[in-house]
Amino acid sequence: VQLQASGGGLVQAGTSLRLSCVASGRTFSRYIMGWFRQAPGKEREFVGHIAWSDGSTYYASAVKGRFTISRDNPKNTVYLQMNSLRPEDTAVYYCAAAQHDSWPKVRTYEYDYWGQGTLVTVSS
Repeated sequence: VQLQASGGGLVQAGTSLRLSCVASGRTFSRYIMGWFRQAPGKEREFVGHIAWSDGSTYYASAVKGRFTISRDNPKNTVYLQMNSLRPEDTAVYYCAAAQHDSWPKVRTYEYDYWGQGTLVTVSS
């Protein structure tokens, strides 16, 4: 199983960025795909997730209304659209997969597979 995250970069506050996560190696139809982030010196925190089966989503309060998660089933790809970015959004962003046996799933230990992370830096 492989999760490949991409799309990070350096952007200015107030702008947008879209991250992608390509999943391969198994069927993910019964999985939740999550996004987490980890800022320097801080613990990894939950951003949001999407159910691969029906596209239902759940977000952390810190990003709700600014970030949107979507998926493209034929491409086995999940997206994290980030709008109105703030300097405090600066972090390494990770995608992860968890079995869809409960809802929501906001803890790192609930996820079975992880991508390598992509760095997002938001300048003020």
